[in-house]
Amino acid sequence: MTQKTSLFKGQQKKKSIPANRHGKISHTRKGKRAMKPSKMTKEITADKELSKFINHCNEVKAATVANKDGGHLSIVKTPADYSSGAK
Repeated sequence: MTQKTSLFKGQQKKKSIPANRHGKISHTRKGKRAMKPSKMTKEITADKELSKFINHCNEVKAATVANKDGGHLSIVKTPADYSSGAK
């Protein structure tokens, strides 16, 4: 039996914040990082293409609804010359 009531079997002592950190900010961890898969499988590429298609369809539907209501919303495509970096 331990003398301290807060430390029983399997429990660990929690780290306390030091009294003086000399202006250093506390490090907060923000969850697990999303890692890209090392191998691009056929399923992953198919899912990517499917999500691109669904997003495109949703954008087209939103643009048509906005145009019917009297707005001027349209889908703008980036020119191929701009993306390649040609001057």
